[in-house]
Amino acid sequence: MKAIGYRVAGPITAKDALIDIELPDPTPRPRDIVVAVKAVSVNPADVKLRAAVSPPDFDGKHPSDRARILGFDAAGIVKAVGSDVSMFKPGDEVFYAGTIDRPGTNSELHLVDERIVGRKPKTLNFAEAAALPLTSITAWELLFDRLGVAFGNTNQKGSLLIINGAGGVGSILTQIARKLTGLTVIATASRPETIAWCKTMGAHHVVDHHKPLMEQIATLGISGVEYVAGLTATDKHLPEIERVLLPQGKLALIDDPAVLDIVKFKRKSISVHWELMFTRPLYQTADMVAQHKLLDNVADLVDTGVLKTTLSEIAGPINADTLKRVHQIVESGKAFGKMVLEGF
Repeated sequence: MKAIGYRVAGPITAKDALIDIELPDPTPRPRDIVVAVKAVSVNPADVKLRAAVSPPDFDGKHPSDRARILGFDAAGIVKAVGSDVSMFKPGDEVFYAGTIDRPGTNSELHLVDERIVGRKPKTLNFAEAAALPLTSITAWELLFDRLGVAFGNTNQKGSLLIINGAGGVGSILTQIARKLTGLTVIATASRPETIAWCKTMGAHHVVDHHKPLMEQIATLGISGVEYVAGLTATDKHLPEIERVLLPQGKLALIDDPAVLDIVKFKRKSISVHWELMFTRPLYQTADMVAQHKLLDNVADLVDTGVLKTTLSEIAGPINADTLKRVHQIVESGKAFGKMVLEGF
């Protein structure tokens, strides 16, 4: 089968930063489904791994032969199933986000545990669906599992500040918070196109993260927020986060700051929560199937018009050249929504 991967971690400008390769067709474990991949999207996790993490020896081969296949988001068609699979059958259309301890979705055929797979929304094509899984899981778990916001309570009072509202997670988090809670949603963005995107996603207000946040939020008639989602540069924004959070407020973050000094949070009894959507599959938690249920919920919400795809661009076919270009855009920080590759 065709696949795209890398053998040496490094900059995207390197000649062999990403390469087209041929691999044997994969063999499923008992709970695995084999997916014929139709579309994938690129996440910051892809570029971080490619730049800094040597390929793991997934297949037990000599290190000189190993290659890491990146890719998490995928939409496709079930081709075969493992012996213990009960939720899917060949021919089913699915979408999912995979996990970091197995080969990725940038391949014609991909193995994934059925417990982290959802049915593809009927109203979306494969490219539109591939934009959603990783960011939807992240946003859903951050809002409802980590911050403890009540699902579906549109009478809930309070405000949520989303730092980097135009990114992939920010785009779907804005929609989920706006449609499924009663919170006032404040997104941050700085360019005309990203400001417009945040408003399209449903933000009540948009503020500029390059300027002091407290003063901008105060001009909206809001004295402070109960919740903050730190989606990027959380350490850089930490002083403003401390200012804008109300006493007993909550911060949830997904990025990887080298240091996060939260001592000043003590005075306000601010709590801090980490969100990593790979935790459940990495540790095979007892509630791992929650991600299957979550994605089915997202599919239902899309099909009933509550949520919409965050696809911003179909960049081209799934190959090394297209992936290199998309990696460069994602690394630049100029991307918004989700960039998708479709077809081999």
